[in-house]
Amino acid sequence: MVTVPPFAPDPEGADLVVATAAGLFCPAGGFHVDPWQVEGVDRAVVTHAHSDHLRDGPHRVLVAAPGLGIARRRAPRATIEGIAYGERVRIGRATVSLHPAGHVLGSAQVRIEVAGRAAVVSGDYKRAADPTSEPFEPVACETFISECTFGLPVYRWEEPGRVADGLNAWWAAAAAGGRNAIVGAYALGKAQRILAMVDRSIGPIAAHGAVRAIVAEYRAAGVDLPELVDASERLRGALVVAPPSAIGSAWARKFGDAATAIASGWMRGRGMRRRAGVDRGLVVSDHADWEGLNRTVAETGCRRVLFTHGFTHEMARFHAERGLDAGTIATRFTGERVDADPEPEPPDA
Repeated sequence: MVTVPPFAPDPEGADLVVATAAGLFCPAGGFHVDPWQVEGVDRAVVTHAHSDHLRDGPHRVLVAAPGLGIARRRAPRATIEGIAYGERVRIGRATVSLHPAGHVLGSAQVRIEVAGRAAVVSGDYKRAADPTSEPFEPVACETFISECTFGLPVYRWEEPGRVADGLNAWWAAAAAGGRNAIVGAYALGKAQRILAMVDRSIGPIAAHGAVRAIVAEYRAAGVDLPELVDASERLRGALVVAPPSAIGSAWARKFGDAATAIASGWMRGRGMRRRAGVDRGLVVSDHADWEGLNRTVAETGCRRVLFTHGFTHEMARFHAERGLDAGTIATRFTGERVDADPEPEPPDA
């Protein structure tokens, strides 16, 4: 049986990225990547604007340019600047570039190069096609720090077209019965992905205020999303997209006896729909599945892989048994959850 080590020093020399109390840190550049706190953090490179990656506070933040508007909305006290994907910038003794992660609009992997050696911090990523975010780009490196939220063989996603067909059939059935249909989906990323999937001819489409705010940022970036009707109107046969926390709330009750669903990769698990208290589970995730995670590790060409956010020990053991130097990094956050949003949602306007 292979023993899975935690984050350990690089046997060939100084680490490009180390684990600290505030999160991952690049000693050569003097910056953190997705710090868990802002106290003691002067500069950060951030993969995307979910609050378990981007923290608000008085520090300097670098993000990929397509996500600049969302990041500034989510962290108004930070000084945030954006760079184009693939652009190389010097920070201290490190050369940093950001590359598409496919997770949400503007999400990025962070490539760090020092003295000819390269490490990549993936952030959250997905490999499925999604018209609302830039497609994932494999990045060659020696050390790959990968999320593995859904790092078990049971988590395998269907083709996006089949997912969309199921979503639209469910909504159409509710509309035919005169009912509204409410989908719980994270306000940033998944909600916009759901909106891009829907058949706009079925009926009116509405959204919670937290979703509408981010939709405006996506439209500003050129993403085509359907027009939204006022959620305060008296609706019949509408699709309503809201954060999962809004389902069952006083806000949701104004839509009457609505059909309800939650969009999450966890819906692949047996009994999750019932435990979530909804009528339908839509298996939609903005993270890579088991096959996508393993394919990505192979495509980086890395010799060392460290797993974070999810089934870390299972993934590390799998890759160690196949000859890679594999380990884990403990984090404060666990990744996607079916019972919570990755950021607090403001009240609906």
